[in-house]
Amino acid sequence: MTKKETFSIHGKNLVNKIKELIEEGNVTSITITDKHGKELMTFPLAVGVVAAVIAPVLAAVGALALFVGECSLIVEREEKEDEGEVI
Repeated sequence: MTKKETFSIHGKNLVNKIKELIEEGNVTSITITDKHGKELMTFPLAVGVVAAVIAPVLAAVGALALFVGECSLIVEREEKEDEGEVI
């Protein structure tokens, strides 16, 4: 099951928040939108993404952060479905 979360964030904190989300490991996609809801960037994340692969994406996000004031991150997470409680 996929769950979406939205975070409002200032551009200067954008890269740090994305790094934090990547480290959590259950994020499948991140979309960055401006304060008007216009999509600026979207990138998928695969399970087990290594730093060498994500480094160019973070460089692009860092460049974007210079031009963006307030923005939103829309994060898609893959959640494990509970198999039910055993009594």
